[in-house]
Amino acid sequence: MGRFMTILGVIVFGALAFTALNSVFIVHQTEQAIVLQFGDPKREIKEPGLGFKTPFVQNVVYLEKRILDLDAPVEEVITSDQKQLLVDAFARFRINQPLRYYTSLRTQDQAERQLANQLNSNLRNVIAAEDFTAVISTKRSELMRRIADELNKSSQRFGIEIVDVRIKRADLPQQNSQAIYQRMETERKREAAEFRAQGQEAALRIRSSADREVTVLKAQARRDSEIIRGEGDAERNKIFAEAFGQDPDFFAFYRSMLAYEAALREGDTTMILSPDSEFFRYFGDLDGKGRSR
Repeated sequence: MGRFMTILGVIVFGALAFTALNSVFIVHQTEQAIVLQFGDPKREIKEPGLGFKTPFVQNVVYLEKRILDLDAPVEEVITSDQKQLLVDAFARFRINQPLRYYTSLRTQDQAERQLANQLNSNLRNVIAAEDFTAVISTKRSELMRRIADELNKSSQRFGIEIVDVRIKRADLPQQNSQAIYQRMETERKREAAEFRAQGQEAALRIRSSADREVTVLKAQARRDSEIIRGEGDAERNKIFAEAFGQDPDFFAFYRSMLAYEAALREGDTTMILSPDSEFFRYFGDLDGKGRSR
């Protein structure tokens, strides 16, 4: 009898321990939980700690509390100026209403599929209203904010909050990219040829202007030099005339000396002249008879 009671006590204690263990659950810092009763959601738990449930009747489903990433598939979008773009975007979201999230989506895979469809739809709607330039450069930040706002509005009914939306890449399809590249290359070559022609024209214009200025400066310098030379010659002749008037004989002698210097150069001293030539006036008595001055 005593042995039976011992065994019964062990069984009862084990059952109570098992029941107690099934009545307690732990929610970690990175988690939030939903308590289900026969598969029907009853309550949500957002705070970490120790929780209790009815054993064998209720069970707990854990959901992420951290920010999750959604990498949507590449979407082909047409802009307002009829340019095709391949847009690769991603979103970051968190589950802020676990009960609503579970009742509408159940699993994270289903949530990501639903959000990806909505993200692509919002991408098409927002980008279709903008032109190609705005999407790839000037208004990209504003477009991402608008897409995030639209996605946040549509995802609230699932208990999801959109934290951010980013466009990782917005490129033209390969065939369009090649055509645009060739067109841009042709345009750059045309601009280069135009700039080169303008440069050559400017160079010719500058060179022509410089040549004209050089010609003018040379002419002015030649004119000024002739004027100065003329003035110098006039001054020289004036001085010479004044000096000649003071002593005609001396200057006659001086002029004869200059003529001798010019005529009787080394290697060229042969001259045929009459002995009574005026040239020999200052050479003395050449014929032995003497000459009067």
